[in-house]
Amino acid sequence: MNPEDIKRSENKVYSRPELLNDMPMHYCPGCSHGVVHKLVAEVLKEMGVEHNCIAVAPVGCAVFAYNYIGVDWIEAAHGRAPAVATGAKRLNPDRLVFTYQGDGDLAAIGTAETIHAANRGENITIIFINNAIYGMTGGQMAPTTLEGQKTATTPYGRRVDLNGYPLKISNLLAQLDGTCYVTRQAVHTPAAVRKAKAAIRHAFEASYSGHGTSVVEIVSTCNSGWKMTPAKANEWMVENMFPAYPLGDLKNNFEK
Repeated sequence: MNPEDIKRSENKVYSRPELLNDMPMHYCPGCSHGVVHKLVAEVLKEMGVEHNCIAVAPVGCAVFAYNYIGVDWIEAAHGRAPAVATGAKRLNPDRLVFTYQGDGDLAAIGTAETIHAANRGENITIIFINNAIYGMTGGQMAPTTLEGQKTATTPYGRRVDLNGYPLKISNLLAQLDGTCYVTRQAVHTPAAVRKAKAAIRHAFEASYSGHGTSVVEIVSTCNSGWKMTPAKANEWMVENMFPAYPLGDLKNNFEK
Protein backbone atom coordinates (compact mmCIF):
# COMPACT_ATOMS: atom_id res chain seq x y z
CA MET A 1 0.00 0.00 0.00
CA ASN A 2 1.46 3.33 -1.02
CA PRO A 3 1.70 6.27 1.45
CA GLU A 4 -1.30 8.07 -0.06
CA ASP A 5 -3.52 4.99 0.34
CA ILE A 6 -2.35 4.56 3.93
CA LYS A 7 -3.14 8.19 4.69
CA ARG A 8 -6.62 7.90 3.20
CA SER A 9 -7.20 4.71 5.20
CA GLU A 10 -6.13 6.36 8.45
CA ASN A 11 -8.37 9.36 7.80
CA LYS A 12 -11.46 7.33 6.88
CA VAL A 13 -14.29 7.92 9.33
CA TYR A 14 -17.10 6.22 7.45
CA SER A 15 -17.61 3.66 4.70
CA ARG A 16 -20.59 1.98 3.08
CA PRO A 17 -21.80 -1.03 5.09
CA GLU A 18 -20.51 -4.18 3.41
CA LEU A 19 -23.91 -5.90 3.52
CA LEU A 20 -25.72 -3.10 1.68
CA ASN A 21 -26.06 -4.13 -1.94
CA ASP A 22 -24.68 -1.61 -4.43
CA MET A 23 -27.91 -0.46 -6.05
CA PRO A 24 -30.00 2.73 -6.07
CA MET A 25 -32.68 2.85 -3.39
CA HIS A 26 -36.26 3.33 -4.52
CA TYR A 27 -37.40 5.00 -1.30
CA CYS A 28 -38.61 8.58 -1.44
CA PRO A 29 -36.07 11.26 -0.45
CA GLY A 30 -36.26 11.71 3.31
CA CYS A 31 -37.69 8.24 3.97
CA SER A 32 -36.50 6.57 7.17
CA HIS A 33 -36.31 3.08 5.64
CA GLY A 34 -32.87 3.63 4.10
CA VAL A 35 -31.34 4.66 7.42
CA VAL A 36 -32.77 1.61 9.19
CA HIS A 37 -31.51 -0.65 6.39
CA LYS A 38 -28.04 0.76 6.97
CA LEU A 39 -28.22 0.07 10.69
CA VAL A 40 -29.45 -3.49 10.23
CA ALA A 41 -26.65 -4.17 7.73
CA GLU A 42 -24.03 -2.73 10.06
CA VAL A 43 -25.23 -4.67 13.10
CA LEU A 44 -25.41 -8.00 11.29
CA LYS A 45 -21.87 -7.54 10.00
CA GLU A 46 -20.52 -6.42 13.37
CA MET A 47 -22.10 -9.44 15.05
CA GLY A 48 -20.61 -11.69 12.38
CA VAL A 49 -23.94 -13.42 11.67
CA GLU A 50 -24.47 -12.36 8.06
CA HIS A 51 -24.10 -15.98 6.93
CA ASN A 52 -26.19 -17.34 9.78
CA CYS A 53 -29.36 -15.28 9.64
CA ILE A 54 -32.74 -15.41 7.93
CA ALA A 55 -34.74 -12.25 7.31
CA VAL A 56 -38.43 -12.07 6.45
CA ALA A 57 -39.99 -9.25 4.43
CA PRO A 58 -43.76 -8.88 3.97
CA VAL A 59 -45.83 -6.52 1.79
CA GLY A 60 -45.60 -2.71 1.66
CA CYS A 61 -42.59 -0.43 1.38
CA ALA A 62 -40.73 -2.82 3.70
CA VAL A 63 -40.90 -5.66 1.19
CA PHE A 64 -37.98 -4.31 -0.82
CA ALA A 65 -35.56 -4.73 2.05
CA TYR A 66 -34.46 -7.94 0.34
CA ASN A 67 -33.05 -5.87 -2.52
CA TYR A 68 -30.71 -3.94 -0.29
CA ILE A 69 -29.39 -6.09 2.56
CA GLY A 70 -27.25 -8.99 1.38
CA VAL A 71 -28.49 -11.84 3.58
CA ASP A 72 -30.94 -14.71 3.06
CA TRP A 73 -34.52 -13.43 2.78
CA ILE A 74 -37.98 -15.00 2.68
CA GLU A 75 -40.90 -12.99 1.33
CA ALA A 76 -44.10 -13.47 3.32
CA ALA A 77 -47.71 -12.72 2.50
CA HIS A 78 -49.12 -9.46 3.83
CA GLY A 79 -48.96 -9.47 7.63
CA ARG A 80 -47.67 -13.01 7.92
CA ALA A 81 -43.98 -12.29 8.52
CA PRO A 82 -43.98 -13.34 12.22
CA ALA A 83 -45.64 -16.64 11.29
CA VAL A 84 -43.08 -17.30 8.55
CA ALA A 85 -40.27 -16.26 10.89
CA THR A 86 -41.62 -18.70 13.49
CA GLY A 87 -41.30 -21.57 11.03
CA ALA A 88 -37.85 -20.44 9.89
CA LYS A 89 -36.55 -20.22 13.46
CA ARG A 90 -38.02 -23.52 14.60
CA LEU A 91 -36.53 -25.32 11.61
CA ASN A 92 -33.22 -23.47 12.00
CA PRO A 93 -32.81 -22.84 15.74
CA ASP A 94 -29.15 -21.86 15.29
CA ARG A 95 -30.02 -18.93 13.01
CA LEU A 96 -30.71 -15.30 13.87
CA VAL A 97 -34.19 -14.70 12.45
CA PHE A 98 -35.85 -11.30 12.11
CA THR A 99 -38.74 -9.61 10.34
CA TYR A 100 -38.81 -6.12 8.85
CA GLN A 101 -42.35 -4.70 8.79
CA GLY A 102 -44.34 -1.50 8.40
CA ASP A 103 -47.21 -0.42 10.63
CA GLY A 104 -49.95 -1.32 8.17
CA ASP A 105 -48.51 -4.79 7.75
CA LEU A 106 -47.70 -5.44 11.40
CA ALA A 107 -50.52 -3.65 13.20
CA ALA A 108 -53.43 -4.17 10.78
CA ILE A 109 -53.62 -7.32 8.67
CA GLY A 110 -50.81 -8.92 10.69
CA THR A 111 -52.04 -8.12 14.20
CA ALA A 112 -52.90 -11.73 15.06
CA GLU A 113 -49.60 -13.13 13.76
CA THR A 114 -47.63 -10.46 15.60
CA ILE A 115 -49.37 -10.83 18.95
CA HIS A 116 -49.41 -14.62 18.98
CA ALA A 117 -45.79 -15.03 17.88
CA ALA A 118 -44.77 -12.61 20.63
CA ASN A 119 -47.04 -14.29 23.17
CA ARG A 120 -45.45 -17.65 22.40
CA GLY A 121 -42.05 -16.07 22.93
CA GLU A 122 -40.70 -17.08 19.54
CA ASN A 123 -36.97 -16.32 19.44
CA ILE A 124 -37.23 -13.77 16.66
CA THR A 125 -36.71 -10.02 16.36
CA ILE A 126 -39.41 -7.82 14.84
CA ILE A 127 -38.25 -4.52 13.36
CA PHE A 128 -41.30 -2.30 13.07
CA ILE A 129 -41.34 0.91 11.01
CA ASN A 130 -44.12 3.17 12.29
CA ASN A 131 -44.84 6.14 10.03
CA ALA A 132 -48.55 6.32 10.91
CA ILE A 133 -49.74 5.84 7.35
CA TYR A 134 -49.99 3.37 4.47
CA GLY A 135 -47.07 4.67 2.43
CA MET A 136 -46.95 2.36 -0.58
CA THR A 137 -50.64 2.25 -1.48
CA GLY A 138 -51.48 5.95 -1.46
CA GLY A 139 -51.39 7.39 2.04
CA GLN A 140 -54.47 5.84 3.63
CA MET A 141 -55.14 5.75 7.38
CA ALA A 142 -53.23 3.06 9.26
CA PRO A 143 -53.93 1.68 12.74
CA THR A 144 -51.15 3.95 14.01
CA THR A 145 -52.49 7.14 12.36
CA LEU A 146 -52.81 9.87 14.99
CA GLU A 147 -56.08 11.36 16.17
CA GLY A 148 -56.84 14.29 13.87
CA GLN A 149 -54.20 13.29 11.32
CA LYS A 150 -55.25 13.80 7.71
CA THR A 151 -54.77 10.92 5.27
CA ALA A 152 -56.25 9.87 1.93
CA THR A 153 -59.09 8.08 3.76
CA THR A 154 -59.42 10.61 6.60
CA PRO A 155 -59.25 13.92 4.69
CA TYR A 156 -60.67 15.81 7.68
CA GLY A 157 -58.53 13.99 10.21
CA ARG A 158 -58.86 10.72 12.10
CA ARG A 159 -61.95 10.70 14.31
CA VAL A 160 -61.94 8.55 17.42
CA ASP A 161 -65.72 8.09 17.32
CA LEU A 162 -65.53 6.78 13.75
CA ASN A 163 -62.04 5.29 13.38
CA GLY A 164 -61.05 4.41 16.93
CA TYR A 165 -57.87 5.32 18.74
CA PRO A 166 -54.31 5.01 17.37
CA LEU A 167 -53.03 1.51 18.11
CA LYS A 168 -49.94 1.53 20.30
CA ILE A 169 -49.11 -2.05 19.50
CA SER A 170 -45.62 -2.00 21.00
CA ASN A 171 -47.18 -1.16 24.35
CA LEU A 172 -49.44 -4.19 23.96
CA LEU A 173 -46.52 -6.43 23.01
CA ALA A 174 -44.55 -5.27 26.03
CA GLN A 175 -47.27 -6.71 28.28
CA LEU A 176 -46.87 -10.23 26.90
CA ASP A 177 -44.84 -12.78 28.83
CA GLY A 178 -43.14 -13.96 25.64
CA THR A 179 -41.39 -10.67 24.84
CA CYS A 180 -37.97 -10.03 26.33
CA TYR A 181 -37.14 -6.63 24.83
CA VAL A 182 -39.49 -3.99 23.41
CA THR A 183 -38.20 -0.53 22.53
CA ARG A 184 -39.26 2.53 20.55
CA GLN A 185 -36.59 4.53 18.74
CA ALA A 186 -36.16 7.01 15.86
CA VAL A 187 -33.52 7.90 13.24
CA HIS A 188 -34.06 11.63 12.68
CA THR A 189 -30.79 12.84 14.25
CA PRO A 190 -27.27 11.39 14.59
CA ALA A 191 -27.84 10.79 18.31
CA ALA A 192 -31.13 9.00 17.60
CA VAL A 193 -29.44 6.88 14.93
CA ARG A 194 -26.82 5.73 17.44
CA LYS A 195 -29.48 4.79 19.97
CA ALA A 196 -31.50 2.95 17.33
CA LYS A 197 -28.45 0.97 16.25
CA ALA A 198 -27.71 -0.03 19.84
CA ALA A 199 -31.36 -1.08 20.25
CA ILE A 200 -31.28 -3.23 17.11
CA ARG A 201 -28.13 -4.99 18.30
CA HIS A 202 -29.59 -5.55 21.78
CA ALA A 203 -32.75 -7.00 20.20
CA PHE A 204 -30.81 -9.32 17.93
CA GLU A 205 -28.65 -10.55 20.80
CA ALA A 206 -31.68 -11.13 23.02
CA SER A 207 -33.68 -13.22 20.57
CA TYR A 208 -30.59 -14.97 19.12
CA SER A 209 -29.62 -16.17 22.59
CA GLY A 210 -33.07 -17.68 23.16
CA HIS A 211 -34.68 -15.17 25.51
CA GLY A 212 -37.89 -14.69 23.53
CA THR A 213 -39.30 -12.13 21.12
CA SER A 214 -37.68 -8.74 20.66
CA VAL A 215 -39.46 -5.76 19.10
CA VAL A 216 -37.78 -2.60 17.83
CA GLU A 217 -40.26 0.07 16.79
CA ILE A 218 -38.80 2.93 14.76
CA VAL A 219 -41.00 6.03 14.78
CA SER A 220 -40.51 7.28 11.23
CA THR A 221 -41.52 9.80 8.62
CA CYS A 222 -43.39 9.38 5.35
CA ASN A 223 -42.98 12.80 3.84
CA SER A 224 -44.62 11.73 0.56
CA GLY A 225 -47.67 10.34 2.32
CA TRP A 226 -47.78 13.25 4.72
CA LYS A 227 -47.40 15.74 1.81
CA MET A 228 -44.40 17.46 3.41
CA THR A 229 -40.78 18.16 2.67
CA PRO A 230 -38.31 15.84 4.44
CA ALA A 231 -37.30 18.62 6.84
CA LYS A 232 -40.91 19.52 7.65
CA ALA A 233 -41.78 15.83 8.10
CA ASN A 234 -39.06 15.48 10.73
CA GLU A 235 -40.40 18.53 12.55
CA TRP A 236 -43.96 17.20 12.38
CA MET A 237 -42.82 13.82 13.69
CA VAL A 238 -41.09 15.39 16.70
CA GLU A 239 -44.05 17.64 17.49
CA ASN A 240 -46.84 15.12 16.92
CA MET A 241 -45.59 11.53 16.75
CA PHE A 242 -43.25 11.57 19.74
CA PRO A 243 -45.91 12.69 22.25
CA ALA A 244 -48.15 9.84 21.06
CA TYR A 245 -45.32 7.32 20.71
CA PRO A 246 -42.66 8.28 23.30
CA LEU A 247 -39.16 7.03 22.61
CA GLY A 248 -37.34 4.65 24.93
CA ASP A 249 -37.41 1.09 26.21
CA LEU A 250 -40.84 -0.27 27.05
CA LYS A 251 -39.47 -3.57 28.38
CA ASN A 252 -35.98 -4.96 28.85
CA ASN A 253 -35.62 -8.38 30.46
CA PHE A 254 -32.36 -9.19 28.71
CA GLU A 255 -29.02 -8.55 30.34
CA LYS A 256 -25.82 -9.44 28.50
